[in-house]
Parts: sequence; structure tokens; C-alpha cells
Amino acid sequence: MLRIGICDDMQEARYALCCSLERILELRAIENAIYEFSSGDRLLDWMYKHAGELDVIFLDIEMGGSSGLETAHKLRHADANLQIIFVTGYSDFVFDGYSVGALSYLLKPPTADALDNILTRAIAALHLGANDVFFCRNSEGMYRIPKASILYFSSEKRLVTCVAKTRNYTFYARLDEVEENVGASFVRIHQRYLVNVSKIDCIGVSTVQIGEQTLPISRAYQKKAMLSLTRAMLN
Repeated sequence: MLRIGICDDMQEARYALCCSLERILELRAIENAIYEFSSGDRLLDWMYKHAGELDVIFLDIEMGGSSGLETAHKLRHADANLQIIFVTGYSDFVFDGYSVGALSYLLKPPTADALDNILTRAIAALHLGANDVFFCRNSEGMYRIPKASILYFSSEKRLVTCVAKTRNYTFYARLDEVEENVGASFVRIHQRYLVNVSKIDCIGVSTVQIGEQTLPISRAYQKKAMLSLTRAMLN
């Protein structure tokens, strides 16, 4: 599932781009969901509640309120792996997206070939960045969560909660499976807890502190956890 956002304060422009994307994605047999936003502020409000739920955003540069570039800076802070594509109506526009890691820009109205090419690049970039994100699924859909935003995982039987900066994600899995998936930057400290080492503020004899949350290090995991935590923090 490729999840695409279109942010433009002109309804006609959103509609035209949406129709063009739908035709290309249908021809390529790519399952997709397209979301429309009429302003940068509305997009940001949605993103703060649904971090990791967009893969690609087509962002108009010239909008009332927050400009496309201002919006892009805030989007990048919320999601390091989101593929940002600027859209502009000015042929003399100077691409200034490097500071936000934008993929490219398109002139309005974009041609089918230009859209097809940029979608190919976006999908390739998403695949390259797959190691930097954690994927999970629940009844609401599939989530792509930047690992850098994850504080820790907790589990209750087979129900796992991913505690991230902006929100929590709950899904069914074994914490052992999650541990294998996220890699060495996360350390198991308890049968119920798996923590992001980079988010630890303090390590005690039997606890770790992440923000205002104190998590226990169980006896069964203490020796291995302390060794792993020390090694990871030194690296």
C-alpha cells in the first residue's frame, strides 16, 4: 500500500493531481490511498495525529498561511523518511528543498511521464530507507514508524504497544519478533520491555529512565541488558 498526500490550497489542482496519480497507480497495479489537504496547517495537524501514515507528499510551494517550505521543515521533523515532492506553478522556481531532504519538484500541471518517474524514485527511496523504520499493522491499517521516534515497546501477552514521541501504536505480535526486527539499537530489559538505547536518559541498577517513564530491568535480563546497554551507548 502506497499512501500519498496532496497538499494544495487550490481544489482544482488537488483534483487534477489526484486523478493523474490514480491513473498511473492503476496501470502499475499499485494499491494506494490518497489523502487531500487544503493547507499546510491542516496537513500538519493530521500528521501529528497520524505520524508514519504517509509515504509520499506532493506539497504546493505557494499556499496561503504556512508556505510549502515552512510546512516541509515541520514535516521532516515529524517523519524523517517521508518522501517530499514540491509542486510549483513557476517555471523559474529555484529548487530549495535540500534543507528538508525533498526528493524533487514538479511544475504544474505535471505530465504523466514526470509523475511516473517521480513515483518510481519515491518508491525506490522508501525501499532504501526501510531499515530506518518499523512497520506494524493493526485493525486501523499499516504504520511506518521512524525508529528514531520510538521510545520503547511494551507488551502484555501478545498485545504490543509502540510508545513513540507523538503517539502510541498498539498491535498484535510477540516482543521477540519485534526485537529481531528493530536491530541492535534497541535492547531488551524485561520480558515486557524493549527500549531504544538512544532515548535513555539514565541507567540505574535495576531501572532505566526514558523521559518521565521509569522502566524496570528484570533479574533474568539484567546481566545481558547491562552489557548491551553499555556497549550500545559507547557506540
